Amino acid sequence: MPRVTRRHTVAHHLVQGGLIDLQLTEAAQKKDGPTLYRADGFAVRSHYAPDGTLLTVAGAYGPDWVMTRAEIRNRLQQPYIRYTVTDDAPGLADHEQLVRWATAEELRARKRAAAARQAPLVAQLRRQQSEQAAREAGQSSLF
Repeated sequence: MPRVTRRHTVAHHLVQGGLIDLQLTEAAQKKDGPTLYRADGFAVRSHYAPDGTLLTVAGAYGPDWVMTRAEIRNRLQQPYIRYTVTDDAPGLADHEQLVRWATAEELRARKRAAAARQAPLVAQLRRQQSEQAAREAGQSSLF
């Protein structure tokens, strides 16, 4: 059973990430299309999961709503925020994403993926540090 996600907490994280909260009502979110707004931003609303858990739906609005949607996903899936964002829940429009707390396994998988992406850079930095240390010791590099 997922933990409850509150819309004001999700909105706070998104605003802290630089996104604009359009503060649309639930009726406006369900009625209006994502491109009717001049400014790129987001709106959140509550959603009940099939098991009765209260979750949050974050919708992207504005002329570039696709980019805003990607920014919402990127911001909320940061390791220190710990949400999982999905777009496959029934009843969601194309511009909306379901936000729930990430499980421990999902967080571990993200950490492993980040380490794998950073591995070449870490190896290059270590090689440069060892070459610098060798030069400072008066030795030349063998490469």
